[in-house]
Parts: sequence; structure tokens; C-alpha cells
Amino acid sequence: MRHNVAGKRLGRTTNQRKALMKNLATALIQSERIETTLVKAKELRMFVEPFITLAKNDTVANRRLAMARLGNKEAVAKLFGADFRKRFESRPGGYTRILKMSHRLGDAADMALIEFVDYTLPELKTEAE
Repeated sequence: MRHNVAGKRLGRTTNQRKALMKNLATALIQSERIETTLVKAKELRMFVEPFITLAKNDTVANRRLAMARLGNKEAVAKLFGADFRKRFESRPGGYTRILKMSHRLGDAADMALIEFVDYTLPELKTEAE
């Protein structure tokens, strides 16, 4: 029985799983929308949302905590940036959204898009401009 055991192992050792979550979180923070498997997206949601809560209060201690857990200066700088913080200051939680997609062609894995709730598509430039 798995009483009080949270999270999936994802077929990886502990160090591999931690590295995977760091890399996925960094990619999500930098691009604000990534495509991955559904199980990884659900695990990533639990990993990345505390960082946004941490970034709401911009202190040196919180920046150091985020840097220690993420290990990427650019991602931490964007996370604690004024525009990123203002987007989520009135929201009490639930910063990410998971959208299910079709199955992956190679192994039929369930795919998903994970993005921040207020994500908007960048505007495309037309040839007339």
C-alpha cells in the first residue's frame, strides 16, 4: 500500500527525477508554455507552483531558495521580475493549466500542454506590416 506517498516515480531514480523537474520547471518559466506527457505535466504542476508563491514576496531569502532549488539564474530573474509577479499577485493559487492533447505517435503516450493561466499567444506579424 502507498499510504502517504505523494508523487510518481516516472521510471527514474531520485536524482534523475529531480533533474527532470528542474529542467521542465526552467523551460516552463522561460517559455511559459511547454508540451510534455500528461503524467510529467501533473508532476510539474506540483513542483513549479510553490515557486510562484515564493516569488510573490521578493526577498533575498526567497531568491536564494528559488536559486537553490531551480539552479538557473535566468529563470529565477524572470520569476522574481516585476511583470511576472504582478500577473499572479491577486491569485491565491492555481497558476498553471494543463490541456490534454492527442497521443504521441511513437508510443501512444498521453500528451499535454502545461502553461500559465494568463498565457496569451504572441501576435503573429503579417506580411503587410
